[in-house]
Amino acid sequence: MLRVGITGGIGSGKSVVCRLFKLLGVPVYDSDYQAKWLMANDLSLRAELHTAFGSETFDAHGQLNRTYLARTVFTDPAQLAVLNALVHPHVGRDFEQWATAQQQAGHAYALKEAALLYESGAYRQLDKIITVFAPLAVRQTRVLHRDPHRTPDDVLNIVGKQMSEEEKMQRADYVLYNDDQHLLIPQVLKLHHELLSHQTLPTG
Repeated sequence: MLRVGITGGIGSGKSVVCRLFKLLGVPVYDSDYQAKWLMANDLSLRAELHTAFGSETFDAHGQLNRTYLARTVFTDPAQLAVLNALVHPHVGRDFEQWATAQQQAGHAYALKEAALLYESGAYRQLDKIITVFAPLAVRQTRVLHRDPHRTPDDVLNIVGKQMSEEEKMQRADYVLYNDDQHLLIPQVLKLHHELLSHQTLPTG
């Protein structure tokens, strides 16, 4: 089974693209969702988070205190790096188990969706990479419409912490243009058929 990563900057529309692939019967692993689930439910990761960030990481009911954790890490690059170093290995192992199950189910390929596919090193687990591209102005408009609590500066701050779109496009095997100038569905259908035609590659 081919393991295919899909990434793109905030507002690029990679989640929309993933929904299209799901409609075609392709299994999709949502790294961001799974990371949040593991932080709340994986006992070993919970213990690591408690050690790294203190007792306030979980509330009196044992629930992850997302507000406290966000306030702690997203204004401090060093603390954010600690969080990523704890969470990414757990997500990587979780993805391996998930991918094995998809292969046993007979899928020709599966997608791993991740905003920080390169930054986290997750691309090393994968055979091919798709980047979803949209210009910054389009992405900013989409995010502000989707997340009315954000400001334009918030979006630019997030963009500044992500790998540039130019570098993502250079490193990707495939680029899907979700820029309001190109039709997206024909691009997805064409890529779907191309991926189905690939022979399974060794994953090392």
